[in-house]
Amino acid sequence: MAGIQDIALAQGKIYGNIVNNGKPLEFATVTLSNAQDSTKVLLYEASDSLGQFSFNNLAFGKYKLSVKLVGYLSISKNVTLSSDSKEYQLKDLNIEENKSELSNVIVVAQKKMIEKTSEGFVVNTANNITQIGGTATDILKSTPTVTVDNEGAITLRGKTPLILINGRNSGIANTDQIAASSIESIEIINNASSKYDANAESGIINIKLKKNKQAGTNGALALGAGVGAKGRMNSSIILNNKVGKWNIGLGYDNRFAGRSRKIQSDRTNFNLLDNYFVGQNRNDKRLETLQNLKLNIDYTPNQYNAFSFEAIGNMEGQDNNEDLVSKLYNKNTGFTSSNDRHSYEYERVKEGEFALNYLKTFENSSKSLNTSLSTSLEKGRQNTDIYTTALNIDGMAIAARQTQLTHNYEDGVITNAAIDYSIPTSEMGVIETGYKGLFRTIKTDFLTADKINENYITNTAASNIFNFNEQVQALYFQYHNTNYIKGKESSWNYATGIRAEQVSNNGETNTQSTRFTNDYVKLFPTAHVAYSFNQKESIKLSYGKRINRPGLGQLNPFVDITDILSPHSGNPNLKPEIIDAYELSYNTGNAKINFTTNLFFRHSINAIRSYYTQLANGAILNMPMNIGNTDNYGVETMINGKPFRFYDYNVSATLFQQNINGSNLVNDGIRSGTNWSGKLINNFNLNSSSKLQIIANYISPKTTPQGESFANYNVDLGLQEKLGKSNFKLNFIIVDAFNTLKSGYNTQTSTFSVFRSSKSDTRAFMITLAYSFKSTLKDKMLENKFNAEY
Repeated sequence: MAGIQDIALAQGKIYGNIVNNGKPLEFATVTLSNAQDSTKVLLYEASDSLGQFSFNNLAFGKYKLSVKLVGYLSISKNVTLSSDSKEYQLKDLNIEENKSELSNVIVVAQKKMIEKTSEGFVVNTANNITQIGGTATDILKSTPTVTVDNEGAITLRGKTPLILINGRNSGIANTDQIAASSIESIEIINNASSKYDANAESGIINIKLKKNKQAGTNGALALGAGVGAKGRMNSSIILNNKVGKWNIGLGYDNRFAGRSRKIQSDRTNFNLLDNYFVGQNRNDKRLETLQNLKLNIDYTPNQYNAFSFEAIGNMEGQDNNEDLVSKLYNKNTGFTSSNDRHSYEYERVKEGEFALNYLKTFENSSKSLNTSLSTSLEKGRQNTDIYTTALNIDGMAIAARQTQLTHNYEDGVITNAAIDYSIPTSEMGVIETGYKGLFRTIKTDFLTADKINENYITNTAASNIFNFNEQVQALYFQYHNTNYIKGKESSWNYATGIRAEQVSNNGETNTQSTRFTNDYVKLFPTAHVAYSFNQKESIKLSYGKRINRPGLGQLNPFVDITDILSPHSGNPNLKPEIIDAYELSYNTGNAKINFTTNLFFRHSINAIRSYYTQLANGAILNMPMNIGNTDNYGVETMINGKPFRFYDYNVSATLFQQNINGSNLVNDGIRSGTNWSGKLINNFNLNSSSKLQIIANYISPKTTPQGESFANYNVDLGLQEKLGKSNFKLNFIIVDAFNTLKSGYNTQTSTFSVFRSSKSDTRAFMITLAYSFKSTLKDKMLENKFNAEY
């Protein structure tokens, strides 16, 4: 929907379809306004490929519905909704051609940048020009309320969200594997209902990939190049053909980028006299490659049945050249030892994903049946050559170079099967129920070998094969109902549901040195109650029980020794984290501004956090642990405004207190801190063909069980220019304009302290040229205007 208002609090409906001489018309603009003030648009939509439109959850009253499409004559209809007539259908609403204009028009249909939903909001990424040529990670950096640090860690309200691709669990869960040019929208779900996976402790981010449904043959392409410390380039193409009941689309995109990074680490070991001070300097050079191929086939035999098939192929590569120099000193600052550890890492990942979906709708729009089946196949290969040279105090080699190699291979299969069914029980009540099965099988092969006398000898203590299997099967039931207050615009809305999940997972190494099995059934209740004062103002209270199940990377026991003094590994003894989440939200607005605020509280048991432990040799091992209990509570606010015709903005900020009780691990493991983040998105329509976007981000230092991370802040700029009356668009982009992005942390314990900072070449300049053909239809690659109203 194009309005920025909470649409979950009413049940009236106006729907229909737009035709011209019996043929459906796509991208007609359908607006809905109050009959007494038709100059103020309440809601608007673009008709779909079947000419259909729908305005749901409307308050009772009198409305004026208008239909406009460039090249056609506009029409208007008066519609009344009441308790006796809750739904109004406008079937085969015919609009006539305006033949004097039709031959000279270019139509650009477009969505709002941010659309409010009952469970969160949707960001339409076509309006984001600062991250063209980037990845999904870059898009999320510019998404309200989402924080992404310089290491790529994604959080909502301080915790990791569940990331879905096209609404499903996917093997392509690494957002660096998804090109920004292939993304249609980002959906944020804050406190999900029982319909969604319980494994969503802080919410859900659903990344929806582009799918064209434009009539005829059409497409778009884009080429981009730029430079940071190293060069980078990207390209993408979308082709689509829709004839009758069939729709076939094909898309390809790629991205190639060189990056460099410098890392400095200073450590003090309070209980190691000879290795008291450890100083490390690391320089990395990386080449990243990314390619995606996507095919979609849709078949719609009639208005009540739809079949779709989707295939995605992904290839990712990284070539890393890393040099790490370590120097050790005793407590009296006397030199102890030094070494230069140089590694060449080559990583290649191939993934294929296939999805089949069937949607059955009925004349009663509250009734539907949706089934889906998908499978992801992954094959990852990482090979690393490591060369270590002992150095004297002057940095000169004092011994022969030692050679090692490692490989980390991963093969995985993820299958999803789901069925969702909704049926009305009364005029205002609806039951939703369904099943979902998630089946995951992953095999990792980790090997370390030392070169001795020209032969590589496997280090059996640091090599093994780890097999992981998991099944999560869930049933859910949810009931929601709306009650109108007679004679008023206000209404009550409530929903209650429960989700039962049966989890069975097991993992073991080939030597059986590590072996675990988990089998449990847990119930996850959810509920909300909401009150709508009118169509623009509402309040909502919700509760949900969630779970954070540790993933393969957190359970895999193998130790990565790329940095022998700072290794990291998984922990097969992790228990799932259980979360109780409460939220109170308020939404209000008018034609110029919309305001949403959320108060939230989360209590976690067996909270999972990274934890640092000093080993006997002085190395500091980073391993996830169940640290005990945590409480997070705070406020999140988002404001959308358009004070001037040429300017609109989005401001979002999250402020929360985090209390960590890790006394189960250490005596002084109780910590607390205030954390906050903010984002400002500025959109300027400079003229009819130019727009400027400026996005500013800030993430405060974050409290950890043993210290805090550094603050992150940056500014991105984007300028887009449509070239004359052509279908070409030129984009100028500066990412991290002031070169301020960095990452790092301070850790303080009774046995050691660590200061670590990392700076990559985050500032980059990009130029992108985009072209779309068959321009009388929607430009799917780069829309040229920001949203016109709120």
